[in-house]
Amino acid sequence: MTTFPVRTYEDVREALLARREIALLDVREEDPHAQAHPLFAANFSLSKLELDAYTRLPRRDVPIVLLDAGEGLAARAADRLTALGYTQVALLAGGLDGWTRAGGEVFRDVNVPSKAFGEFVEALRHTPSLSAEAVETLLTDGDDVVVLDARRFDEYQTMNIPGSVSVPGAELVLRARALAPDPTTRVIVNCAGRTRSIIGAQSLVNAGLPNPVAALRNGTIGWTLAGQSLEHGSDRQFDPEAGLDAEHLAASRGAARALADRAGVGRTTLDEAARWTTEASRTTYRFDVRTPTEYERAHAPGFQGAPGGQLVQETDMFAPVRGARVVLFDDDGVRANMTASWLAQMNIEVYVVDGASAQDLSASGAWRGAKPEPVPTPTVSAEELAALLADPSSRTLVIDVTASANHVKAHIPGAWWLVRSRLSNTVDDLRTLPDAKRYVVTCATSALAPFAAPELAALTGKPVQVLEGGTSAWIRAGLPTESGDAHLASPRIDRYRRPYEGTDNAREAMNAYLEWEYGLVAQLERDGTHGFFVI
Repeated sequence: MTTFPVRTYEDVREALLARREIALLDVREEDPHAQAHPLFAANFSLSKLELDAYTRLPRRDVPIVLLDAGEGLAARAADRLTALGYTQVALLAGGLDGWTRAGGEVFRDVNVPSKAFGEFVEALRHTPSLSAEAVETLLTDGDDVVVLDARRFDEYQTMNIPGSVSVPGAELVLRARALAPDPTTRVIVNCAGRTRSIIGAQSLVNAGLPNPVAALRNGTIGWTLAGQSLEHGSDRQFDPEAGLDAEHLAASRGAARALADRAGVGRTTLDEAARWTTEASRTTYRFDVRTPTEYERAHAPGFQGAPGGQLVQETDMFAPVRGARVVLFDDDGVRANMTASWLAQMNIEVYVVDGASAQDLSASGAWRGAKPEPVPTPTVSAEELAALLADPSSRTLVIDVTASANHVKAHIPGAWWLVRSRLSNTVDDLRTLPDAKRYVVTCATSALAPFAAPELAALTGKPVQVLEGGTSAWIRAGLPTESGDAHLASPRIDRYRRPYEGTDNAREAMNAYLEWEYGLVAQLERDGTHGFFVI
């Protein structure tokens, strides 16, 4: 392995304070990352590095600092990033342990900068809130109340406050006046925990919504802890095709622009933003903050879809380069300005596109970021694999490197699941597998499997093929699948189970999560690198 430069805790901290560009990346899987990491260490797992690098790290000479907890993953990630053309790759001195020994603060959970910022906002602005018991009483008594759920629609469908309507975060200011046209109607904003409830409610307050506004204190967690029932599978949502009242739109647009100006948001054009992406000395992210449906219908070339509420909630995932420049687009003058006003308060240099027209939206479909070409590996079709598996003498073993949740839900019969980052001589996962004469590697769509296959071949010295089209192609061919976790060669560390998601969380975990969130403002103060402010 190549020897890489080392950057110290003090060096990284100084770069953060000076707002110089730096990508501090934790290359462990999501679960160990969630147990402890520096505030601005974005999770960037070694397993999926090639799939994410060119989108999340668009500038090849951005300063990158990699960390792990002593597993050797950072050095492997440095090798891969260098091979992908990144020129300023370094390792964090001592890894996570070195950070803590030097006095660095470490944080739990995921999307911590955004969650800590939400708590910071509430502490300074005293965002109005109501308890779960108080909101249920209002609903039961038939008071004039609307409950707006600020999460993604798929999260809303998992569980929601009875009678609530799905209005994802960036849509709140744009849609609230139409959803509560009577200024005496009480508007309550909720999410699963706290952050999107706080930011959503404060957005409406900041934008001058005339209605009384409150966040549902502690979201669906608080509702569940109060012993109250949630709905499941609901499909109530704002009508995305409904026209916006001109008076409502003008009021929302004026308020959003005024907030953006107060927060120090810059203005730009599509042409200038495109020129910025060619600069050798700065990283520029371009995001379209409208709904996924609007984005896929038509968007400006080079802009990635990032619904505004999720961009504020998951800023570290969308834009892991701290100190980068962020450009936002919408077609209504509300969503981009509102989102930008929050990002600016998170100490991010942010601009909103002005002067764009419908003719500028010449791209369509889902985001297709650039990806490197994997080393060529022989492939096998679903039908050919089925024939191999039906012949015991072929001794063919299927290795599945998809997300563990995908594997447990449905996989090729007999397939074993592995975390790709644990394909290593120093980890015993491969040794737990049945003996095989050949391997076939699959994942959900064959995006990741071609990168894992050469590693498996090098480690085993046996023939390795990639399933064409992945497990999705197998299912489309009408071939059988099985479910369950009987064939897990690796621990399920690829995803951290959030205490606020799903419907079967332990009360202890939910209470502990809330206590953790309450303590984030004190942690921010101890860390001292955030630069957050509130207008």
